[in-house]
Amino acid sequence: MDFHRRRFIGLTAAGIAATTVAEFSTVEAAAKNDIEAIAFDGFPILDPRPVVELASELYGPNGKAFFMLFRSRLFQYQWLRALGGQYQDFYTLINDAHLFAVSQMGLQTSDEKIDKFQSAFLQLRAWPDVKETLQSLKARGIKLAFLSNMTTNMLNAGIENSGLDGLFDFVLSTDEIKTYKPDPIAYQLGVDAFNLPKQKIAFAAFASWDASGAKWFGYPTIWINRLNAKPERLGTKPDATSKDLAGLIKFVT
Repeated sequence: MDFHRRRFIGLTAAGIAATTVAEFSTVEAAAKNDIEAIAFDGFPILDPRPVVELASELYGPNGKAFFMLFRSRLFQYQWLRALGGQYQDFYTLINDAHLFAVSQMGLQTSDEKIDKFQSAFLQLRAWPDVKETLQSLKARGIKLAFLSNMTTNMLNAGIENSGLDGLFDFVLSTDEIKTYKPDPIAYQLGVDAFNLPKQKIAFAAFASWDASGAKWFGYPTIWINRLNAKPERLGTKPDATSKDLAGLIKFVT
């Protein structure tokens, strides 16, 4: 598959939104959109903070620094492999990024620690506001989907762990097409699944770079900035920013 190098140039230094800050921003825009469906990245729905806590459990006072290095390398490996035509799925790359981080920091690890950290991504649960919000959106007739770089198995595990069965119309993983967001063909998965124009599909991003990618693609985009991350410098900004899913309700209705 041709991954079009220009889609990825300049993106290997981008990272997932920060995961340790507790103060939130407010909705910056409340423009009404003719929205019939919403595509969610994985982490506006699934809370990643237990993984951060586990890093400190495994590596003590080095846990935070380990996680920061792991996180950035995880996404860099995704984009580098897609760019180089050497795809590996998100779940597999967790271990590669883990091994790089401990080697770079000179930390002692073990197969048990590596397996425990990777499996934590299959144990994630939804943020507290998720279930009620999704039920409200479904009641309004809005279709819902995951559209994530996480594997289908990871996303389905999160749905099961969180009691969200039946709320998503589609579970879309970029693993299906062996690439990663922000490749435009990854965002196209939502258009194809919903069979709607992109202007009628809102995209809810967790990371600022993902909000930029969705906006470049043409989705009405809201950044669910749950962890008060700083925006990336990518020449665009989302239509709205919210600290939680309450802002999403305002955005789409």
